[in-house]
Amino acid sequence: MAYDTELADRIRGVLLGKVDFTEKKMFGGLAFLIGGNMAVSASGHGGMLLRADPAASDELCSNPGVERAIMQGRAMDGWLRVAETTIASDETLEQWVQVGVDYARSLPVK
Repeated sequence: MAYDTELADRIRGVLLGKVDFTEKKMFGGLAFLIGGNMAVSASGHGGMLLRADPAASDELCSNPGVERAIMQGRAMDGWLRVAETTIASDETLEQWVQVGVDYARSLPVK
C-alpha cells in the first residue's frame, strides 16, 4: 500500500515555516525528520506513524484511534499508529504532529 499523499501534504503544511525538517521515504511511507530523527510519517499502512516518548505510550494510546505500532511482531513503545479518523481535522492533526516534533527535538541531532 502506498502512503497517503494528501496526508503527507497536510503534515508538510503543519511543519512548513515552524520547524526545519527533511523528508525521507522509510517504513513504506514518507517520514518527516527533525534533526535527522523521525517525528511523524504518512504511513504506507494508512494513517500516521508517530514517534513519541516511550514513557508516554500508555497515556497516548488511551486516545481513540491510537495504538502501539507492531514492528517485527512486537508492540513498540514510542512508535504509535494514529488512525486517519483521529487526525481528520486540521486541529487534531496539528496536535499529534506536535507530539512527534517535541519528541524528535528532545533527541540528539544525527
